[in-house]
Amino acid sequence: MKPRRIMGIETEYGLLYASTTTGEPLLDAEETAHHLFDPLLHRARSTNAFLPNGARLYLDVGAHPEYATAECDQLADLLANDRAGDALYAQMAAEADLKLEGGRIHLFKNNLDSYGNSFGCHENYLVRRRRDFRQRIDSLIPYFVTRQIMVGAGYLHVGPEGASYRISQRADKMNDAVSAATTRSRPMINTRDEPHGDAELYRRLHVIVGDSNMSDSTCALKMGATEAVLDAVEDGLRLPDRALADPVRSIREVSADTSCRAVLELADGTTMRAIDIQREVHDLVRTHFEDNGWFPLDPLRSYVFDLWGRTLDALERGEHEALASEIDWIAKRKLLARLAQRLGTGLDDARVQRLDLAWHDITGAGLRARLEAGGGLKKLVSDEAIVEAMGIPPQTTRAKVRGDFVALAMEHRRDYMVDWMNIRLLEDVGARQVLLKDPFSAVSAEVEELMELIGE
Repeated sequence: MKPRRIMGIETEYGLLYASTTTGEPLLDAEETAHHLFDPLLHRARSTNAFLPNGARLYLDVGAHPEYATAECDQLADLLANDRAGDALYAQMAAEADLKLEGGRIHLFKNNLDSYGNSFGCHENYLVRRRRDFRQRIDSLIPYFVTRQIMVGAGYLHVGPEGASYRISQRADKMNDAVSAATTRSRPMINTRDEPHGDAELYRRLHVIVGDSNMSDSTCALKMGATEAVLDAVEDGLRLPDRALADPVRSIREVSADTSCRAVLELADGTTMRAIDIQREVHDLVRTHFEDNGWFPLDPLRSYVFDLWGRTLDALERGEHEALASEIDWIAKRKLLARLAQRLGTGLDDARVQRLDLAWHDITGAGLRARLEAGGGLKKLVSDEAIVEAMGIPPQTTRAKVRGDFVALAMEHRRDYMVDWMNIRLLEDVGARQVLLKDPFSAVSAEVEELMELIGE
């Protein structure tokens, strides 16, 4: 049986309040965020709150609404929790719209605004603490640089020379491969040591190179394939040395080549195609799983391995249409090209650009629900699962302890404090603070005692 791993996704959203008739902005982002978060501010006395579903919902710097999923060790739970974040924000936007006049709040699950500002989608994977952490991270950079050919969100780049389509929205914004910095550089992997668990046992792999995905299948591939790579590497698999001569230059070259045949320069002076680097990782990881007897996997992880292989096969053959309902950047490009063809224009037409933005809109004005209903995008998470994940935490991780505590404290209007590792009932005599060091544990006798106090 494959090892368990805690995973999570942090998503920052673009925010716009625009006229329903002209589309012109009516409020700036800060004022729009105020209206969006006003109910949460009254309920939780903060724009930063942990929810009964175990997740964290908050307003980040720059007026970016952000949602951090609960800790998940099942890929199905992670996808449902990620979609729950979209649904919660869409619900908040609809409620705010009722109090505003003449406009509508839009929330965009993308990574670039019209001014060129970039905001992130961060992946988190719990890994075992080892002395060779940095060496292992360095060995993964070629995987992350080339992974975008499968899991990029698609980027309509419009400049003085016209419009061009690229694979990844984040690629051009990366300016380092690995770094602990958070302000002066934007690395592909951030090594700041915040495990949110027992620091003697764990570290957190904080990946900030990925795009936000609208497609369930692309998100599953992004997280599931990376989980599989980490499982194999931690179990002893040594990836070949494919160190890149210049990872920052390489990631831009990969993004700009929608044929997925970009040839990258390696540190040893040789060259290798991006798709071949990704194929090599896929084959080694799959063989490792087979040799360890880790197959069969649960249905969703089995689907990820199938999609991983099928995507590389289709890209190699240039048969992008075969992936048009499962891979984000291909599905979006097809939609934009169809509109441009119908209009008899290029991709730089303003109507095509508006459609590009609508692709990422998670509110009722967006396209995803209609595309999924019509088969244009493969849907892996049912509406029922999304609704459940909006209120109920994953049942197999620490998120259950936190979520159940928060739900009960909110129901009884009790004052409390929680973060990823700590739970505290402020009205408790002595105000005990319970430390939850094990993210895999879904039970805590100490928290149960606090919950009994709430119920008295």
